Amino acid sequence: MATGSNIRTYFNGSWQDGNVPIMRAADHAAWLGSSVFDGARLFDGMTPDLDLHCARVNRSAEALMLAPTITTKDMVAITREGLAMYDKGAAVYIRPMYWGIDGDVTAIVPSKDTTGFALCLEQIPMAAPTATTTLTRSRFRRPVLDSSVVNAKAGCLYPNNARMLAEARSKGFANALVLDALGNVAETATTNVFMVRDGEVFTPIANGTFLSGITRARHITNLRANGVTVHETVLGYADFEAADEVFLSGNMSKVTPVTAFDDCQYQTGPIAKQVREMYWDWAQSNG
Repeated sequence: MATGSNIRTYFNGSWQDGNVPIMRAADHAAWLGSSVFDGARLFDGMTPDLDLHCARVNRSAEALMLAPTITTKDMVAITREGLAMYDKGAAVYIRPMYWGIDGDVTAIVPSKDTTGFALCLEQIPMAAPTATTTLTRSRFRRPVLDSSVVNAKAGCLYPNNARMLAEARSKGFANALVLDALGNVAETATTNVFMVRDGEVFTPIANGTFLSGITRARHITNLRANGVTVHETVLGYADFEAADEVFLSGNMSKVTPVTAFDDCQYQTGPIAKQVREMYWDWAQSNG
C-alpha cells in the first residue's frame, strides 16, 4: 500500500514510475522479515541531514546481517537525481531500503552475497505548522537488544509499533507514550519525545531500546547552541504529567506539539515553537 502519491522507485539501477514490485515470494525478507529502511524528507527545497539518513540505512542493514551495496555518497546522488523529477516546492518522503534475498545453509540467516536495494520517493505533504497531537499510555513496550534488532530501523519492529497506535486510537488518542522494559518512558509509537519544565528540556536517554533519531539529535544540538538546557535522562509517566509542554520529534513532521496526555492538557508552548523555528533556520542554511 502506498502512503503518498506521485511515486518514483529506483530499482535495478534505474528510476521507474510508480509503486514498482521489488520482492519475490521466496526472497528471504518476504517470509523471514529481513528488511530495513530509513526516511528522509524534501520540503521547501531542502533535504536536511540526507547524508546521515543514507548512512544510517547502511548501518541498519549491517545490524540485520545484510551487506549494504550502495555507499552513502552514491545513495545521496541517486536520491537527488530522483528528486529532480518533482515539481519545485514538492514535499517528498525519501525511503532507501535493503532486504535479504537468499538465506545461508540454515535458511534463517540472510546471505551476505545477495542483498536487494531500492529507493522509493513518495509525495507526502508536510504537516501544517499548527498541527498538534495527543498521547495516551500503552500496555505494549519497546523491546531490548537481547530480544530484538533495536539497533536497526528494521521493518520487523513495526508490528509492535502498529499495535501501540491501534490501541491508542481505540482510546481516542492519536499516539502512545511507550515505556521500555524497565518501565521508563522511551518514545512514542512513531517518534522521539521531549518535555519541558521550568524552561528546561528533558528527553529520554538513549538506552538502546529505541531509535535515537537524527532529527532528535539535531533539535538537541540547536537548543543547546541557543542556550537552552537539555537533559537526556530517565523519565517516567509522572514527569510528563508534571510537564509544562510536550512535543514530538520525527522525520515525517520534524516537530509536533502535544496537547494532551490522557487527562493532562497542554498548550503549544514557546519551546516547541522555538525548536521548529530553529530547525527551519538550520535547514535553510544546511539543507
